[in-house]
Amino acid sequence: MNTVRLTTAQALVRFLAAQYSERDGNEQRLIPGVWGIFGHGNVAGVGQALLQAAVAEEADLPYYLARNEQGMVHAATAFAKMRNRLSAFACTASTGPGSTNMITGAALATTNRLPALLLPSDMFATRTPDPVLQQLEDTRGGDVTVNDAFRPVSKFFDRVTRPEQLIPAALAAMRVLTDPAETGAVTLALPQDVQAEAFDWPLSFFRRRVWHVGRPVPEPAAIERAAQLLREAKKPLIVAGGGVVYAEAHTQLRAFAEATGIPVADTHAGKGAVAWDHPCAVGGIGSTGTHAANELAREADVVLGIGTRYSDFTTASHTVFGNPDVTFVNLNVARLDAVKHAAEPVVADAKLGIEALAGALTDWQVSDDYRARTRELIARTRQIEDECFAPGRNTGNLPAQTQILGTLNDTLGDRDVVINAAGSMPGDLQQLWRARDPKAYHVEYAYSCMGYEVAAGLGAKMADPTREVVVLVGDGSYLMMAQEIVTMVSEGLKVIIVLVQNHGFASIGSLSEALGSQRFGTRYRFRDSDSGLLDGDVLPVDLAANAASLGADVLHAASVEDFRTAMEKAKAAERTTVVHVETDLYGPNPPAHGWWDVPVSQTSALESTRSAYETYAAHKATQRHYL
Repeated sequence: MNTVRLTTAQALVRFLAAQYSERDGNEQRLIPGVWGIFGHGNVAGVGQALLQAAVAEEADLPYYLARNEQGMVHAATAFAKMRNRLSAFACTASTGPGSTNMITGAALATTNRLPALLLPSDMFATRTPDPVLQQLEDTRGGDVTVNDAFRPVSKFFDRVTRPEQLIPAALAAMRVLTDPAETGAVTLALPQDVQAEAFDWPLSFFRRRVWHVGRPVPEPAAIERAAQLLREAKKPLIVAGGGVVYAEAHTQLRAFAEATGIPVADTHAGKGAVAWDHPCAVGGIGSTGTHAANELAREADVVLGIGTRYSDFTTASHTVFGNPDVTFVNLNVARLDAVKHAAEPVVADAKLGIEALAGALTDWQVSDDYRARTRELIARTRQIEDECFAPGRNTGNLPAQTQILGTLNDTLGDRDVVINAAGSMPGDLQQLWRARDPKAYHVEYAYSCMGYEVAAGLGAKMADPTREVVVLVGDGSYLMMAQEIVTMVSEGLKVIIVLVQNHGFASIGSLSEALGSQRFGTRYRFRDSDSGLLDGDVLPVDLAANAASLGADVLHAASVEDFRTAMEKAKAAERTTVVHVETDLYGPNPPAHGWWDVPVSQTSALESTRSAYETYAAHKATQRHYL
C-alpha cells in the first residue's frame, strides 16, 4: 500500500516534521516546531493533528502555546534570525482576527528577509454555511477573505481549497523558505473544512527531505570588474549588512579588511560582523551612524556594499555618500539589492564573493594616508562614545538612556544578545553598542516594529539557550506587546528584560520637536483641563507591577549604580527577570552625524514648524540619486 489516509492537517504536520535544511554539510530541522493559538477554524484541524502527532507518536513536531498571534510570528522570526535563516517555525492561528493578527509579523519577516511559515485558518471551501462567523463578505468576489491581506506581505501565498492541493503548495513553501534571495513570510491559507477533510496521501510525500541551501558562486568577470574599481579607489568603504551575518562570512570579511585596509561600516543587521574594536571597524552608518562611518562615507569614491539592502537609514535618505563621483559595487545574493545605486553587481553568496574579491586583490591595499585618516576618525568616535556614557551625561535627576547603554556594554559578555526594535534606542545603539559577536546585536530596524522585543527575546533564547538574552524595551513598546513574558515563564526560559521607563515616546518626541511639532502626542500624561491637551501630570502607571503579574521576577533601579547591581543579580538569576529603570525622556541622545528625510509642513501658522522647514529644505537640497 503506497498511500495513507489522513486529514489535510494531519498530512501537513507529518510533512513538516520530515523537512531538513543543509548548508556546508550541516543539517538541521527546517521546521523545528509550531507556534499556535487555537480557536474557531484550527482547533479541530491543525490543533487535532498536532495532538495526534504527539500522542500517537506519528510525527515529531512540538507545539508551543503563544499569548498573541503577532507575538508568535515575531518569536519565530527572531528564531530564524539567530539560526541564520536555516530553520523556521510554523505559526497557526484561528479564522478571522486570530489570523489577521499575524499580518504585522508577516510584514516584519518579509521586510527583514527572514523565513516564517504562517498557517492562517480560512473560511469554508464548500461555502455551504455561508456566511460563517468572522467571514468577510466582499461584494467584489466570493473567494475573497481577510487572508488575502497576507498576499502583499508574503514572499509566497497559496490557499489550499482541496486536500491534494497541499502537495504542490507545501513543496513550494519549503522552496521559498530555504531560498536566501527570496525568503520571507510564506503563507498557506487553510480553509477550516479542508483542514479536517481526509485524503489518501502518497507515502512518498512524507519522506525525509533535505533542502540544500546553496552558496551561489560569483561570476569571474563580475569579480574582475569589481576588483578593478576597487584598485582604482583612493578612499573605498565597505558597508556590511545582514547578508554577511546570515552567510557566516564574518571571518572572511575581517580578513579581507585586514589585508586591504578598507574600513568597514555596518548596518543594524550587519553589526558584529566585524568586532567593534577591530582596527578597520568604523561603526554604524547612516541616519544614526557614527562620526567615523559617516565622515568616511562622505569622502568615499567607491562603496563596497556586502549583503545590504541600502535602506534609507543606511544612506541617510540618500545624503551620506557625498562624493559626487562615488561608485558602488554591491555583493549580494539577491539581484534586487546587487544592482541598487547603479552599482557594479556581484550576485553571489557573501562568503564566496568576499573570498573571490580577496583573491583578486592580493597585491593591493589602501594608502598609508587613508589608514591614518581612518584611525583618526575612530579615535574621535571613541571620545564621543565615552562622553555619552560619562556620569555627568544626565541633565536631571534621572539617568540618561546612553548611560544605561554604557552600563549594559560593561556588564554583558561577548556572546550575550541584546534585542531591541523601535524608538530612540536603535539609534543610540547603532552609535554606541560595542558588539564583538555576529549574534550579539539583534536590533530589528527594517520594519522598526514596536512590540517586537519581548517576543523576539523568547525566539532568540529558544534558538540558542547557551546565550544570555537581554531584551531592551521602552515603555511604549512594552505596552504594545508584553504577553510573551507569560510564555517565557511557562516554558521555563530565562530572559533578562530591561524595561526603560520614560513615560512617553522619546524617539518620536525628539523627532517631533526637530520637525517643529513640539512633541505633540508623545508623552504619557493626563489630559489638562485648561489646555485640552495631553500635557498634564504623569500617569500613575506601574509597569514593573505589570511584569510581576505576568510571572517575571522584578528588580528596580533608581540610578546607574543601582542598574549595574540589578543587572548582576539578573544575570545570576535562573528565571525571567525584569530590570525596571526610569530614564530622562528628554535625553540627551548621542550627537547626530546624519539626516533622515521626514517631510515638514511647507506652510504653517507655527513658528517652530516654519523654522524646521528651513532646515529641512537645506538638507533636502543635498539629496541625490546615485547614478
